[in-house]
Amino acid sequence: MERRSVTNIARLTVAAMVLLTGCATIRRLQARDTEELLTAAGFQKQLVDAADTKPTDATPPYRLVSRTKDGTLQYTYADPDDCRCVYVGGSKEYAEYQRLATERRLDDERRRAAEDAWDRNSWGPQSP
Repeated sequence: MERRSVTNIARLTVAAMVLLTGCATIRRLQARDTEELLTAAGFQKQLVDAADTKPTDATPPYRLVSRTKDGTLQYTYADPDDCRCVYVGGSKEYAEYQRLATERRLDDERRRAAEDAWDRNSWGPQSP
């Protein structure tokens, strides 16, 4: 009975590791996509020194945050894991980011709709 319990614990541990690895991979891919859009929109990438933790402490990781700095609206996005950097932009860059993100989302929706239509049509004529 004890051997079965150890085996079950080992299986659960492996399953948990696989799931967590998958979640981390998805987060990295989403961060990369967001960072590509931020760069294309004109956000400036600022590397964060390991000793200087203020920028990443002030900005939650993987979230685009707005704040007022010196009377000007500023948007920041921190990636403490991959690039160890913060992307910084203003209202103009944020508007361009929103436009690019919307454009990408619509392109993805069109692509999925075309794939769905192709999948439905690939089965041949449908009878009512």
